[in-house]
Amino acid sequence: MTIDVPDLDDPSTDPFDVARAAAAVIADRTGVARHDVALVLGSGWGGAADLLGETVAEVPAAEVPGFLAPAVPGHGGTLRSVRLADGARHALVLGARTHLYEGRGVRRVVHGVRTAAAAGARTLVLTNGCGGLDPSWRPGTAVLIRDHINLTATSPLEGATFVDLTDLYAARLRAIAHEVDPGLPEGVYAQFPGPHYETPAEVAMAGRMGADLVGMSTALEAIAARHAGLEVLGISLVTNLAAGVGAEPLAHDEVIEAGRAAGPRISRLLADVVGRIG
Repeated sequence: MTIDVPDLDDPSTDPFDVARAAAAVIADRTGVARHDVALVLGSGWGGAADLLGETVAEVPAAEVPGFLAPAVPGHGGTLRSVRLADGARHALVLGARTHLYEGRGVRRVVHGVRTAAAAGARTLVLTNGCGGLDPSWRPGTAVLIRDHINLTATSPLEGATFVDLTDLYAARLRAIAHEVDPGLPEGVYAQFPGPHYETPAEVAMAGRMGADLVGMSTALEAIAARHAGLEVLGISLVTNLAAGVGAEPLAHDEVIEAGRAAGPRISRLLADVVGRIG
């Protein structure tokens, strides 16, 4: 299948045109005309894709318009179509996430979200690995995101595009997650630009602003998702106590290891939640 795709990095290009082109390639390569739900799987969450249902097809992200190969160890590099257990719906698993700190531009960061909407999804599940400000949330704790603070000093929206974010992280979807695990805590996620970890002073600032979690993804994607008409569920995995909260120094290898240790449990949780989303 050959599609003439405009350059996503060209300011004159409509990014939604590129998303539609990407969705067309995904439909062609997977044989699935519509995906009902999409998932972005962050650090520690990758195993959920195997529990959602039957994998129909897997496409290298770099072969789909607008997507890039992952630049971060521990992140996948494919787009996967999964037939859910009910046999009637399909999930699009976005295993290739571009982070703002990669310097590729905010359009690249949210391209997967816009592609999911163009592919027919009405629900988006965003996951991440993050630092926790609550000392009782030990590494391996899953936390529902009820709201966020965008500290990146940018937005995925361009021009005079005004979008209401009052109920960005859908109460309906959080209620479904609580049906699966009534003990799931909820918190406010603050996205920093990265790639450096936050200083203890920055973490303290975020806490005073109302944040319970700090990380380098998710908020920009959630904003783009709301603009595209998607209902959003956000779940964080606390992989470490944030700087100044815990005594240990922060290291990406430890983030990956914490995600690996929690992987089977949180993957089952996520698969069960997705199975209940109508």
